[in-house]
This record gives sequence, structure tokens and C-alpha cells, in this order.
Amino acid sequence: MAIPKLTKNERAAALEKAKAARIKRAAVRESLKSGELTLEKVLEMKDDPIVGRMKVATLIETLPGFGKAKAAKIMAELQIAESRRLRGLGERQYAALLERLSKK
Repeated sequence: MAIPKLTKNERAAALEKAKAARIKRAAVRESLKSGELTLEKVLEMKDDPIVGRMKVATLIETLPGFGKAKAAKIMAELQIAESRRLRGLGERQYAALLERLSKK
């Protein structure tokens, strides 16, 4: 599949759209870190086209007291692929993630 040729204006619009998405995901992570949002609320936002593209590992790493190693361990325990994004979580994975992270 060939990469589409974009005009300067189309490329600039795409870059602006990507920037807005990154800013929104960063705001969600910051709200989770500060306690304004709960993990359950963020997971419920998985149908949002921007938040749904956040990786599960990144979400876990955002939680206070968790880093890359703990996030990888939890993902392995729950059999969630490293590349899994929020919108790709199944019902069992969703429930298992909530249960595992709420008992910290």
C-alpha cells in the first residue's frame, strides 16, 4: 500500500490533529495521576476515539507507584499483549485489570 501524497495544508492539518490527540491523552494521564480521574473512569472512556488509542501499559505506568517493570508484570499476569490499546480490551481483560489494580 502506497503512502498517500499530502499537500502542505493536508500535512499541517494532520500534524495539528495528532498534536491535539497527544495533548488530550496527556491530560487524561495527568488527571489520573493527580486523582481527578479514577482508573475506572478512564477505562470507561475506551470508546473515545482519542483515549481509546492509549496503550494499556502506558495507562498502568501513569498510576502512582507503578513503573515499566510493574506494568509489564501486571500485563503478563493478566495475559494482555504489550501492544494492546484501551479500546482493544475484552470484557474479561477489563474486569481483571480493574480487579488487579484496585487491590494495590
